[in-house]
Amino acid sequence: MKIVSRNEELLRDALSRIPQSSSRTSLSSCNKLIRFEDISAAAFKIQCGVQQTPCMYSRLSKQYGMDIYLKKEFLQYTGSVKERGVLYLLTSLPQDQQRKGVIVTSDSNFSMAAAYHASELRIPVFVIMSTSTSPARVKMCREYGAMVISYGTTAKDSQMHARRLAQENGYLYLEEEDSAVYLSGLGTVGLEVYEQVPKLDAVIFPAGGHCGLLAGSAAALKHLNPLISIIGVESETFPVLQQSLKAGHPIEDQACSNHHFYGDVSGLCFGSNSLQLTGKLVDKVVAVREEDILISMLRLLEYERATIDAEGAIGLAALVAGKLPELKGKRVAIIICSGNLELHLLQQCIARALTLDSRVCRFSLVLPDCPGDISKLLEILTREEARVLDIKQERTFVTSELFTVEVTCTMETRDKIHTAQLRNALLERYPTAAWIER
Repeated sequence: MKIVSRNEELLRDALSRIPQSSSRTSLSSCNKLIRFEDISAAAFKIQCGVQQTPCMYSRLSKQYGMDIYLKKEFLQYTGSVKERGVLYLLTSLPQDQQRKGVIVTSDSNFSMAAAYHASELRIPVFVIMSTSTSPARVKMCREYGAMVISYGTTAKDSQMHARRLAQENGYLYLEEEDSAVYLSGLGTVGLEVYEQVPKLDAVIFPAGGHCGLLAGSAAALKHLNPLISIIGVESETFPVLQQSLKAGHPIEDQACSNHHFYGDVSGLCFGSNSLQLTGKLVDKVVAVREEDILISMLRLLEYERATIDAEGAIGLAALVAGKLPELKGKRVAIIICSGNLELHLLQQCIARALTLDSRVCRFSLVLPDCPGDISKLLEILTREEARVLDIKQERTFVTSELFTVEVTCTMETRDKIHTAQLRNALLERYPTAAWIER
């Protein structure tokens, strides 16, 4: 039975004005109506290849005054929601193309998903990476079963080499785009959230340049219940989606960064389909600061025991930043789309987040270089129940009077209130103490 609703009319209207694009070398199905039936078909076809991830009630609910449910897409095999779109994309290829193989470039979540699922489907898959790619990402793609080739010093060099190999050998060059097939695969997240959490008021998605997850899932959710509020969140530093919606076409933000911390939230806006769907079906797009993303990552690690990257944490960051006060008392689902945080960034992110959250602080003071003075300082810190992370003493380069020592302490506290209490106690005993601000 064909189900037709006002939302399908919106989808049809959104896509009817999209011009055909010849710049893509992979799939040509962009200008096709994305129907609810397409997303349902995708869900049926990929159900055995991807996880039906849980959407669980979070302990963060009390802290932010609403019922929060976290859709844990980082539990997919490659740690990313991109598997849904990639798997449906690969299974939709003609058999002769599956025999020839596919080729992708970069070390993105899309490429890792393609490496894994193509190998599982016995499709030859080649991943071209620049020589600057982290060894961990190269190792991971090889373990997924892909043939990894290092070429060029930049992503552009790798892309050019991949296109040349595809043309010469008959491979299909795959890049992340907003074809109807790919968006339908990503849209299955919306179906699952609707089934898992009854009486939803709002769903929060990561946005940014690659807004396919937002657009595809919005198509599913708005068909099922037009009253559900769909909200996209992007980085304040790279407001690509907001700028593109305002301009009415995808833009190229020159400020976009390739830093792995941001992932796809800082990417260029890559397609008119996603942009038109977002403009028609998404109720609100907000931007958050880097500081809010880092604190969101910290909250998810502490309360959910989940190591999440910036792209996965950006939805919660909108609540951390207080950007959505209208959701107080509502039932809200947040899509945690990715958990591929590189190890060398993990320690930096957590340390910085603790400082931003006023839970790691530092002060310095000058004491007489006499036995017992350090002990008195430590007694105050013990009484205030602060944990000493590091303590340093400097005698040689002290510019104050002779026979003194400059002591610098790094402390861990419970929260902002505890930090303020510690600061007041120290200033009461040592009026010249210098508090080092973050």
